[in-house]
Amino acid sequence: MDEPAELADRFEAQRGRLRGVAYRMLGSLAEADDAVQETWLRLARTDAGAADGGERIENLPAWLTTVVSRVCLDMLRTRASRREDFVGGQVPDHIAAAEAHSPEEEALLIESVGRALLVVLDTLTPAERVAFVLHDSFAVPFDRIAPIVERSTAATKKLASRARGKVRGTQATSTTPATPATSTTESAPHRHVVEAFLAAARGGDLDALLAVLAPDVVRRADPAALPLGAATEIHGAAAVARETVLLTRNAQHAALALINGAPGIVVAPGGRLLLALTLTVDSGRITSYEVIAAPARLRELNLAVLPE
Repeated sequence: MDEPAELADRFEAQRGRLRGVAYRMLGSLAEADDAVQETWLRLARTDAGAADGGERIENLPAWLTTVVSRVCLDMLRTRASRREDFVGGQVPDHIAAAEAHSPEEEALLIESVGRALLVVLDTLTPAERVAFVLHDSFAVPFDRIAPIVERSTAATKKLASRARGKVRGTQATSTTPATPATSTTESAPHRHVVEAFLAAARGGDLDALLAVLAPDVVRRADPAALPLGAATEIHGAAAVARETVLLTRNAQHAALALINGAPGIVVAPGGRLLLALTLTVDSGRITSYEVIAAPARLRELNLAVLPE
């Protein structure tokens, strides 16, 4: 049995990695810290029990990874059973609180994982998410993941493969048929225009927006995406650009993603999907775009991570 101070030091040496595992699985800094704290409590109980002839921990990093993964899986299953749905609408309080408490830390975590990836991970089942994160992000062998997700090693491999297909946009979700992958050659011009639009929106650059919008561009939006009284449809580059500049704050939480097989934009404060923009591009300019905010419509989207 370790002395309490020594055990605490050994745990603290693993805290950053455990937090990274938990954050990718849960997509919430507050929940990740809760999962890590629960892991510490279980470690302390196990170490105390070892003094009375109970379980001894031979490989602490592996043991901690297993425990935090099981804690996260339980949290994901509880979230699913309660049908807590963070797609669209009001950003959950615990996410807003985490951002308000440490915005720089939250931003660094989101950047390290990828905002679009966090959004896509939320579309996976709990077991898919755990298997994918452990294997693809932390190189945990499948034979160690299998007991966590309560599957055979072969079934766990299939679980991670299915999750990988969803993340990359090469496999259907449970509600949306698979969309044929757009080739790099076909999507590059579209992607370049969408990137330019997002950069201009983030910077509030009216001239840059006008350069990327077609003169007769149309913007359509769900009412939930707009300030009270705003028109759900507006026409013309000048009007669309002016409105986009006014909504620059949303652009700070935006990232490129593959939406129904084409480059688009997700707006995801705290890594949770709030809005999605689908854009039509012709001859190097945006001819129309739609802002989707209704939760039912967001759930119907086939979301994936754009390849580098």
